[in-house]
Amino acid sequence: MNPEPPRDCPLCPRLVAYRAENAAQHPDWWNGPAPSFGDPDARLLIVGLAPGRTGANRTGRPFTGDGAGVILYETLLKTGFATGRYEARPDDGLTLVDCMITNAVRCAPPANKPLPIEEATCRPFLIDRLAALPRLKVIVTLGDISRKNVLKALGLPASAAPAGHGVEASVGPWTLLNSYHCSRLNTNTGRLTPEMFEAIFQRARALIEP
Repeated sequence: MNPEPPRDCPLCPRLVAYRAENAAQHPDWWNGPAPSFGDPDARLLIVGLAPGRTGANRTGRPFTGDGAGVILYETLLKTGFATGRYEARPDDGLTLVDCMITNAVRCAPPANKPLPIEEATCRPFLIDRLAALPRLKVIVTLGDISRKNVLKALGLPASAAPAGHGVEASVGPWTLLNSYHCSRLNTNTGRLTPEMFEAIFQRARALIEP
């Protein structure tokens, strides 16, 4: 069981080339697969799509350093799934509580769009990540592609958990709870409000602790 790819993972040539390109321009960045972050005994797993170029690809921690991370970590702090203070850097002392964050694709893709073959190639790490959480109860997927990747990792069709914000479904022993992605595009346009996003994690809390 290997839920985390090696720092120099060679599996996706296009993503390896993009890592090298970023490393040449910014040798002080992380420029590698972003490892999962959080509590190894978590009952909540949050699954994003892929690291952002100037977010986790730069800092080495999921959703750290980009706009999406601000609303995500502020919401986790507010709902009790994190303690400390989010300061957009991996050494800010922020700690996740009963929660882990991972991505369906671990390396930053060009234009923030992984190819289907890259999603499939990285999927074994997601499968092993799920298997390595013995107390897992709830999976929050951020965005439709994340939802589909989790379902594929579980050997289920996309119809097993329909698309839509706030939609939930039983998937094996767990509950999948889907949210719109907390990207700047969604938050700036009002498609996803802070209240809508917080409601997802309040619901996750209710499912974990009925």
